[in-house]
Amino acid sequence: MPEVWPGGAYPLGATWDGTGTNFALFSEAATRVELCLFDEHGVETRCDLPETDGFVWHGYLPGVGPGQRYGYRVHGPYEPRHGDRCDPSKLLLDPYAKAIEGEVRWHEALFSYRFGDPDVLNPEDSAPYMPKNVVINPFFDWGDDRPPRVPYHETVIYEAHVKGLTSLHPAVPEAQRGTYAGLAHPAMIDHLVDLGVTAVELMPVHQSIPEHALVARGLTNYWGYNTIGFLAPHNAYSSSGQRGEQVLEFKAMVRALHKAGIEVILDVVYNHTAEGDHLGPTLCFRGIDNAAYYRLRDDDKRYHLDYTGCGNSLNVRHPHALQLIMDSLRYWVIEMHVDGFRFDLASALARELHDVDRLAAFFDLVQQDPVVSQVKLIAEPWDVGEGGYQVGNFPPLWTEWNGQYRDTVRDYWRGGYAAMPEFASRLTGSSDLYEHDGRRPIASINFVTCHDGFTLADLVAYNHKHNDANGEGNRDGTDDNRSWNCGYEGPTDNPEVQELRARQRRNFLATLFLSQGVPMLTAGDELGRTQRGNNNAYCQDNEISWVDWSAGDGDLEFVRRLARLRREHPVLRRRRFFQGHGGHGELGDIAWLTPAGEEMTDDDWHAGYAKSLGVFLNGEAISEPDPRGRPVRDDSFLLLINAHSQFVEFTLPRAEFGDRWEYALDTASPAPDGLPDRRTAKADGVVEVAGRSMVVLRRL
Repeated sequence: MPEVWPGGAYPLGATWDGTGTNFALFSEAATRVELCLFDEHGVETRCDLPETDGFVWHGYLPGVGPGQRYGYRVHGPYEPRHGDRCDPSKLLLDPYAKAIEGEVRWHEALFSYRFGDPDVLNPEDSAPYMPKNVVINPFFDWGDDRPPRVPYHETVIYEAHVKGLTSLHPAVPEAQRGTYAGLAHPAMIDHLVDLGVTAVELMPVHQSIPEHALVARGLTNYWGYNTIGFLAPHNAYSSSGQRGEQVLEFKAMVRALHKAGIEVILDVVYNHTAEGDHLGPTLCFRGIDNAAYYRLRDDDKRYHLDYTGCGNSLNVRHPHALQLIMDSLRYWVIEMHVDGFRFDLASALARELHDVDRLAAFFDLVQQDPVVSQVKLIAEPWDVGEGGYQVGNFPPLWTEWNGQYRDTVRDYWRGGYAAMPEFASRLTGSSDLYEHDGRRPIASINFVTCHDGFTLADLVAYNHKHNDANGEGNRDGTDDNRSWNCGYEGPTDNPEVQELRARQRRNFLATLFLSQGVPMLTAGDELGRTQRGNNNAYCQDNEISWVDWSAGDGDLEFVRRLARLRREHPVLRRRRFFQGHGGHGELGDIAWLTPAGEEMTDDDWHAGYAKSLGVFLNGEAISEPDPRGRPVRDDSFLLLINAHSQFVEFTLPRAEFGDRWEYALDTASPAPDGLPDRRTAKADGVVEVAGRSMVVLRRL
């Protein structure tokens, strides 16, 4: 038996101090906790944690250091009706593990009941089928690493999957493809910098496991929204495969991205865990303290409350569950140097009892936390429970994925019903959603596509989802795609359809980058990535989901030009909402124009058939100062937007708006960068805008 000293109750997890390791585990339900150490041959040695303080079981093992594999066995009541599910036959992961080795090997031993009878306890040992926690050495040479701290109004987000981004990249060494090292490769960083990206938003990198049912179908949870370790980087994304190396490799990736001026934002899943519902496996939280970590039904505590659609919801009302979330967030900022978080199904974190409460304890903790409150905080402002759609209702510190932006912009360009005032609001930062509580345009994370749904190429090529590869009879995934196939479902050689699809892609991209707020581009959309009509590729760890770098440049040059326009012109990325008309006959900071060149009236705004408008952005009337307090001055722009199927002639507005204009962009242009052959507007003051296209003019 190893020597065990009392140790301390803080910090939780396994902490190496150079001579030994302190182990600490919270469990109010436990009557006894065994620490299980595993040697190189998988032989298990057990020892009791000798001390308990405030329901934290702890012990210090001298001589135990980095690389040591371990787990826990928690003794206590197994009474599901009362919410207790302690089962010492199951080896448990540490909620505070910094690294996890191996993967779950699905077997009945992982479940605390017999498959044929859920009421019969299963005494089989789960250790042979379980991954193991690993003690790490926290030291890493960060050098002169500094967070880029890119202001929100200058931010361009690139949503990406660590594996899918580089699995097919020809310039990344084969051994590094699909890994943290692959993302940090110079070829990948050069692409991001060239694209104008200032932040990568990485789909979940916390240790996750695939669901049993998926594995049985020969699939996996590729997206990773099935977390089991909130402090551990996913081990499958390590290029070395060595024990604990994923931590060092992740840190090296962050350091390389920071050196290029690119922030790292993590998509985090604190709303549920991978243990599923009451019939799920016993892997970690369920066996440690089921009632503390999960929301249970009041009338029968065998069952979970499920606001996520994933079988369980984390119990954010319990102080130790809240502590785990906050400790995890601080760890990723302080130790791993990440720059922000996107919270999956964030409304679930706001449920104090059943209703969503924007002043829930979690948000209070974030608001006052000196570390977490200083990084980028992005909410996915909905969950699947009643009242869970909360776009526009998160606290002022937060930004939000603006689902209303996505829906409105899709409706407008596909020719569906989209009220002109709503489209105008989305284009100018969604003041109707965010201005009422003092927030600004940067509160809106604008996106047309994301990991969930069609890619940009598929958005203009499919009217319906084609998810047969998922093995669910095409029943999974949303039917509300708001897409248009431009006249033909799926791939086609018809040049007219291909040209229209290219124009529609450019319309979406131009709208995204020229809207006020923060643009988010989905990885591969700049290259024309397709998922073959699959709008729910969560289980496709293959070419369906991976970025195809051999398919051509797609809209790469066009996106580069859009990003450059946005970066060079403050009027396209304002920090404050537009005010409208100026005083004493002066032009305001924005004007809305009809195709006739006249300012829009109330009747024009509410003409249900209207699909064309002009937007004047006055670069000489920007209200916010620069960082040194000086007035900001910029060029003025005229956006001529036409969602009709036929061309529309726009008359340039009266002389006070400007009498000389040059083309900055035309989504109908066949040129890769969107610049037409013509450089200046017609002398007669009329600009012809092709059907379903946008022209951007810059005042000379």
